[in-house]
Amino acid sequence: MREEQGSKELEQIIERYESGKMNRRGFLNAIGKLAMMSLGATIAASVNINPAKVQAAPTFKEYPFTLGVASGDPLPNEVVIWTRLAPDPMNGGGMKNHDVPVRWEVALDKEFGNVVQNGVDFARADLGHSVHVEVSGLKPNQHYYYRFKVGTEISPLGRTKTLPPIGAEVSKLTFAFASCQQYEHGYYTAFRRMTEEELDLVFHLGDYIYEYGENEYKASGGNVRFHKGDEIITLDDYRNRYAQYRSDVDLRDAHAAFPWIVAFDDHEIENNWAGDIPEKGQSIEPFIKRRAAALQAYYEHMPLRRSSLPNGSSMQLFRRFQYGNLVDFHVLDTRQYRDNQANDDGWKAPNEESLDPNRTILGDEQESWLFEGLKNSSAKWNVLAQQVFFAQRDNDFDPEGKRFSMDAWDGYPAARKRILNVLQEQQISNFVVLTGDVHTNWANEIKADFNNPDSKTLGAEFVGTSISSGGDGSDVNNNTDQILAENPHIKFFNNQRGYVRCTVTPNNWQADYQVLPYVSRPGARISTRASFLLEHNNLGLKKIYDAMVTLK
Repeated sequence: MREEQGSKELEQIIERYESGKMNRRGFLNAIGKLAMMSLGATIAASVNINPAKVQAAPTFKEYPFTLGVASGDPLPNEVVIWTRLAPDPMNGGGMKNHDVPVRWEVALDKEFGNVVQNGVDFARADLGHSVHVEVSGLKPNQHYYYRFKVGTEISPLGRTKTLPPIGAEVSKLTFAFASCQQYEHGYYTAFRRMTEEELDLVFHLGDYIYEYGENEYKASGGNVRFHKGDEIITLDDYRNRYAQYRSDVDLRDAHAAFPWIVAFDDHEIENNWAGDIPEKGQSIEPFIKRRAAALQAYYEHMPLRRSSLPNGSSMQLFRRFQYGNLVDFHVLDTRQYRDNQANDDGWKAPNEESLDPNRTILGDEQESWLFEGLKNSSAKWNVLAQQVFFAQRDNDFDPEGKRFSMDAWDGYPAARKRILNVLQEQQISNFVVLTGDVHTNWANEIKADFNNPDSKTLGAEFVGTSISSGGDGSDVNNNTDQILAENPHIKFFNNQRGYVRCTVTPNNWQADYQVLPYVSRPGARISTRASFLLEHNNLGLKKIYDAMVTLK
């Protein structure tokens, strides 16, 4: 009630000022008193607002909602809605150093004839004039429309959806997950095709932006569009890079179409960073400053809650979402708390460092949080939404040799084994992992012992390809047959761009690998390359469709 009261009082103050019934001095005094009283989520979140630096009735030379709108982190009765004011998006945003009140509305219809919630929040200068409104008092499992207004300007329309009540019987969930969208490597046609789906949720598993300078990271077929500027380091650099990525209408429309649940990987800061350790040959102190800038820019551009607001160079991002009694999603952070990659990173044989039983990829706190969540879950399915390859993947085709990615869970096998032990000790038989990072599609069975194909299957991992990273790609690679033969728990590989669509019921999980023939130019059609079925309490993967093979 205090939050709603504070928002309503703020709106009344602004209305009086805009109607001429209150002068600027009166407006600033009223804002200051309200902030001092800390009434409402809007004011409490903006308690550091200096009333003298509030721009009550702004005007803009250009449209301020150039970066679009987004929603995310849905709950049964609440969702975050987001925008950022940026009339000159590629040059820091183009806003004056003032906090700006922004009106917002949430309605049951796109014409906004039935508005159910509304209020005012501040676009804060110290957060890049971004707005994160945690809209409460909503009904579960309900679609809503939302928009923002500042001055005389109105934002694009967004559509979102709340989650079902916790523990409620749910018959079906349809969602997609995606990752890795190097702007230079291709167009975001996959997001355009995603908006043509009827989805309840979208998960983005990292590499939303890439930090490289213009044409430094080249796709095999050449880059088709180009980053603006050199490698990004400062807060302004990161803000401008996000603005460039959000200049893509397909990405903006996908954000506006569905609620997103997001997590970062490495390229939101720099390649293969690990905890406080930057890439090879770099100093830690400048990296910590860079990480603080990158995390702030990430928060400024994502529909995240205030609980994820960065604290210096750290950010709370692991969190849990319960979709009725159907799915518990455990969203992981595999970057901030990990030990450094073993043996100088890269693809290496198992070694004393990588095999250290104390090594962690999640950190002690997050690992304990995950184990408690798995143990206490009563959902039909338990899901890790995370970044790097979970199943073992041996890339040495000599029967006597082993070669693993030190950046993936293979570089932290003891940490993975601790999860597998919990699955077996607690008899958890509904385990699914969603993964990004590697720019290719894979379907993996998770084995109790990856070196023994006959060992118990404990779950399944669906690895999604990139949106654009890597360029057009191909159906298979030259060594695909060797990889599959060396790793019998890996049931599928594909090297095209796209996303994975999942349809979940209490009894079955179906994963459809949606692929594009090209991303080097826009307009490609999407198709299903393969579909896998996972049965509840029977976690072996069954291929039910393969575009290259006729299945009986």
